[in-house]
Amino acid sequence: MPRTRPRRSLAGTLALATLLALAACGTPDDEPVATAGDRPGSTVINTSPEQNRVRGTKVDAVAAKVPAAIAADGKLSVGISAGQTPPLFFRADDDRTLIGVEPDIAQLVADVLGLELDLRPTSWDNIFLAVRSGQNEVGFSNITVTEERKDLYDFATYRVDSLGWEVRVDGGIDRIEKPADIAGLNVSVGSGTNQEEVLLRWDEQNRAAGLAPVKITYYQNSADYQLALLSGRIDAFFGPNPSVAYHAAVSGRTKVVGIVPGGGEVPAQIAAMTQKGNGFVEALDAALDAVIQDGTYARVLARWGLGGEAIPAAEINPPGLPRS
Repeated sequence: MPRTRPRRSLAGTLALATLLALAACGTPDDEPVATAGDRPGSTVINTSPEQNRVRGTKVDAVAAKVPAAIAADGKLSVGISAGQTPPLFFRADDDRTLIGVEPDIAQLVADVLGLELDLRPTSWDNIFLAVRSGQNEVGFSNITVTEERKDLYDFATYRVDSLGWEVRVDGGIDRIEKPADIAGLNVSVGSGTNQEEVLLRWDEQNRAAGLAPVKITYYQNSADYQLALLSGRIDAFFGPNPSVAYHAAVSGRTKVVGIVPGGGEVPAQIAAMTQKGNGFVEALDAALDAVIQDGTYARVLARWGLGGEAIPAAEINPPGLPRS
């Protein structure tokens, strides 16, 4: 696509909104502190292990919905990604404590159910295997509802799924809204993700229209793609909007130039995932509704700058992304 001089546009508005949302979360004792960073436009978030998480309260009527086999040990075993993807899930400064919006939501649900939270960091693939086998009772890891996944798992939703395009502030790209905007670019994306499916679909549309193909570059972790982006080895990164917005906010050297639904043109939702037919999804749904209604859910999203991804009520097994 033609390159133009950077100008204040949608990206500037999004970055500013993210910074303000994060900074506004630093007042109450149970919110992380956000301050100005060492680069213009950057901010610093509390990443210490002393998070003072927002906590929920046990609701007996909801706790009674938990199947006896799950409630027996008094714990909620949660599969969650071991990757470093702030603000979704990442290690605190002690390099041990898992923090982020996903652990925080899992904590609220465990509290409402009267269970002790047992976070079990693991690889992305193993989250699904462990939940399917019953080794872990639920997955909280920015998991998108898809029709294929619904064959094997039950879902209770808690957040809108949105994807973001991240570019360098000085990279000359101001807006990515449609497939033609990425023609000829070198783009990085996570392998095996729904954003990869969107990217491949957009590239296929470009090729069919006679536009330059996209070069797709894969990296094993977020630090690698961020270095490649800042050094100019890639033009853009396409990933979960929470993580790209966070990185843009704290670095001050990148910006978000487009946000699309989790399915590209198709809306999608993030959900808690449990074994199909084990009877647990009703309790998860009720617990999520309880924290939405009492306001603790909104406080958790706000403390990580994700208020824009809130939903008004949880839903069991909604329409998911279509089968590939």
